[in-house]
Amino acid sequence: MTETVRIVIADDNYLVREGTRRLLEDSGEVTVVAAVGSAPELLDAVRRAGPQAVLTDIRMPPAGSAGQQGGAPAMEGIDAAHAIKASDPHVGVVVLSQYADESYAFELFRNGTAGLAYLLKDRVGDLHHLLSALREVAAGGSVIDPMVVEALVARRARLRESPLAKLTARELDVLREMAQGRGNAGIAARLTLSESSVEKHVNAIFAKLGLSGEQAIHRRVAAVLTFLRDAGLRPPV
Repeated sequence: MTETVRIVIADDNYLVREGTRRLLEDSGEVTVVAAVGSAPELLDAVRRAGPQAVLTDIRMPPAGSAGQQGGAPAMEGIDAAHAIKASDPHVGVVVLSQYADESYAFELFRNGTAGLAYLLKDRVGDLHHLLSALREVAAGGSVIDPMVVEALVARRARLRESPLAKLTARELDVLREMAQGRGNAGIAARLTLSESSVEKHVNAIFAKLGLSGEQAIHRRVAAVLTFLRDAGLRPPV
């Protein structure tokens, strides 16, 4: 008989948490040593119970909190994953998310992929897939949801097609400052360049973005609009 995987489940929704616990325990392949509803409780449970793997929601308000305000989704699950891996690299972590957004996958894997998985929440209903991911991260492997892989591939394709791909690192620095509303003198001061060097970089930016024929003011606006539209395609550093 295959040895069961000892796991901790973390989800702030009680019904989801207990439903997932029952689903996994009924498989006979998992032993749930703790099921908690907040990031602090998760970190405490990992310290106390010593699981082989963790299954956590990406959104997990701190204990006693009603959740993150504003439109951006909370990422306490990812923050907890980083904390767990920092304290015990042998504990695998599967992060469940409703977001097929590649930026969250980049954030999860920013320090490496070993022992980490990013799955969409729909996978909770696919028991075989979920169990496979838990075993994989417990063994030090990594898993990423196929839909997120598609988003990553699409992101890479858009990045290749973006006019920003033609710019050098210094030209991107200049354009980034331009997007902050700075003129050539302000950009020169910020980047410790001469104004003549900045002017050369700006002219190169206009040429590479196909803006050479536009009026000066329109060129700057168009360049900034291109930056604001496409800069988010670049993976976080």
